[in-house]
Amino acid sequence: MGDMKVVIDTNVVVAGLRSSTGASYRILELIAADAVDFVISVPLFLEYEDVLKRPAMRRAMRLTVAEVDTVLDVLAAKSSHAKLHFLWRPQLRDPKDEMVLETAANAGAEAIVTFNHADFLPVATAFSLAIIYPKDYLARIARRTSP
Repeated sequence: MGDMKVVIDTNVVVAGLRSSTGASYRILELIAADAVDFVISVPLFLEYEDVLKRPAMRRAMRLTVAEVDTVLDVLAAKSSHAKLHFLWRPQLRDPKDEMVLETAANAGAEAIVTFNHADFLPVATAFSLAIIYPKDYLARIARRTSP
């Protein structure tokens, strides 16, 4: 498992399923290979499911409902599950981002991997959370695994 416990924002999962050439796709591959220490909560998992199963999103990703279910099964199996003991709402502008922040804060994660830095900053710093782009997270993993 990775040396940094992270929460993966929904936009990273979507990006990884829409294109097999970017950092987000590589993160999904590493999750499947048990090389990423990532945390989800029930609300965040339900958000993944809601977004990924939208018809327009499935068309964009070129995935069937069954294929989305397979992806969700892998994400559920390869993650740690955070119990949400404390809810700090409202902290952020978007309620969907709140569940990402709450998952990270309750799980003792070190970072949120997302494309939307502005959505989480500066609030995340109060929880000692780094907000990192997928490509930067991949670079960190590469540094850790290089000889």
